[in-house]
Amino acid sequence: MSDAIEKTITLLLIIVLGLVLKSKFKNKERTNGIKEIILSVALPATIFISLMKIEIETTMLVIPILMLIFNASLYILTPLSFPFFGIEKDSQTGRTMMMLIPSLAPGLSCFPFIAEFLGDKSLAIAALADVGNKIFVLVALYIVALNMFLKNNTEQETNIQGKVTSLLGSMVREPINILLVLALGLLSMGINYNTLPTVITDLFNKSSAMMTPLVLLFIGLAVQLKEGRKRTVACILFFRAGISILLSSAMIFLLNLNDPTMVMLAVVLPLSAVSFWPLAHISAFNSKEDAKDIPSEKRTFDMELAVLLLAFSLPFSTILILGILTSGNYFADLHHLIPSGFVLLGMGALPQIITKVYVSVSKA
Repeated sequence: MSDAIEKTITLLLIIVLGLVLKSKFKNKERTNGIKEIILSVALPATIFISLMKIEIETTMLVIPILMLIFNASLYILTPLSFPFFGIEKDSQTGRTMMMLIPSLAPGLSCFPFIAEFLGDKSLAIAALADVGNKIFVLVALYIVALNMFLKNNTEQETNIQGKVTSLLGSMVREPINILLVLALGLLSMGINYNTLPTVITDLFNKSSAMMTPLVLLFIGLAVQLKEGRKRTVACILFFRAGISILLSSAMIFLLNLNDPTMVMLAVVLPLSAVSFWPLAHISAFNSKEDAKDIPSEKRTFDMELAVLLLAFSLPFSTILILGILTSGNYFADLHHLIPSGFVLLGMGALPQIITKVYVSVSKA
């Protein structure tokens, strides 16, 4: 058995362990506590180490811009999938999908596997790319949500400038971003990881060692197989993955990427699970509508659908990313990658097409 397959089995077994322990974590606050340790301690330490161990080139500063372009492209292309699923763009479902599908949460669903399979340099590049993603999900998607809310509730008034300023402040205060800026500052002064005091490097090494097992346990604990529109959500996720791979293929071609590691990074990073931040925006506006006693059918967003999409997205992305990374360099070839994107698109659209044809034939 190859080392890659053995590593994958080990990682999957830790996820299974999380599933087994779900009965011990019935309190949602306990699961959120694990997530907070990951996002505030283990993940920032891992990214700091990765950045401090490589030489950052000025050309790498374009990476966040490329990710921002990817987010915006996915946002523009998302409505194209709606006709396949019978979704209207200006509806609760459509607005909710528009918020969640273009967002990425690489910290929980992608970074641990990038670190394990692609190495420190790839993780550092992924961390820089996530800066562009965070600008999109924190600022751009809030403005989108605000416009949707105001259009659906014309009598409401909201201080957009104050809220955007608050969101930017929260982004600056995030431990990941603090250590990212600190690492870039130290590197600019010629200080690298090997020149730091031993006590500091030991602290970061031990904090970083927690990341992979904690993330995998969290994935097992967080999976929620609630009843509802599971088939539609699954089809949407397949469709999203297909679009993401085709967008990645276009970027790989246009940027003329030849290094298999960088190509694999460009493939798996956009396949990250949907972000928790759009759900936070949705929750905020849902609370405003709660205060006004607005009926659920007239709300701007569908909270239950948002939670369901988040719950399915995490294990879906994890399995997809692990499958691609375990395959070696198979998906580093555009001749394999592009057809895979169309296959995923087909897997998302086909069930809906079959249903529509069946209904039409039944009526006839």
